[in-house]
Amino acid sequence: MTTLEIPNIGTFDVELWEEGSGAPLLYLHGYERHPGGAGFLKRLAADHRVLAPEQPGYGNSTGFEHFTDVQDVALYYRELVESWGLDSVDVVGHSLGGMFAAELAAVAPQLVRRLVLVNAYGLWLDAEPTLDPFGPADQVKAAKWHAEPPEVEPTNFVPDPEDPHASILFTARNLGCATKFMWPIADRGLRRRLPLIDAPALVVHGTSDGLLPVSYAEEFVRLIPDARLHRVEAAGHYPMVEQEDEFVSAVSAFLAD
Repeated sequence: MTTLEIPNIGTFDVELWEEGSGAPLLYLHGYERHPGGAGFLKRLAADHRVLAPEQPGYGNSTGFEHFTDVQDVALYYRELVESWGLDSVDVVGHSLGGMFAAELAAVAPQLVRRLVLVNAYGLWLDAEPTLDPFGPADQVKAAKWHAEPPEVEPTNFVPDPEDPHASILFTARNLGCATKFMWPIADRGLRRRLPLIDAPALVVHGTSDGLLPVSYAEEFVRLIPDARLHRVEAAGHYPMVEQEDEFVSAVSAFLAD
């Protein structure tokens, strides 16, 4: 746990998963939870120094109350990267973390060398509304996966796996933080800022995602000046889990290009 103080915003305690060496890679997790030492992160760490902070308000990371809007989040990540003494990083953002990654690339282009957005939120298409990610749990769980949902979904620094009440509180707190940026819809004006992104971008999308249709990935590619789309078949909202080999291969090739 490290502490980050940002003048005129506040103080944050940051839980950080870090592994590997080489070019720095910042990973921003999705709206549900941090994946911890998931297989795809460990494999990316074979060639990169992977820095995967837990977002404020999630798990043990504090300071969520200092955020008034999504721009505060982008500034927070800018300060966090600079506090590590890094001039630039590759950024991979999944789901809600994809929204934050895109915002960071727009407001601090000097810090982002390459950008990867994975089944990212941040846009709204009237012609194809998204499924409510805070809706009935069974419906949402089924929509996230191409295959049968796993009995145990990707988890992170869980508080106490032996205490079901702690797990329920943990999940409720995480989702409550996510609603600030995703409810009633996950659109905070990002569309206007995407053309400001200078970094080359790879938009990765599981084609079976029942939360976010592929049309959202196509819109990201249309709006970001230098972006390409990689569709992952037989994968839903978590292509890095359902098709780990393809995900790691595509992201690694893009970052090495």
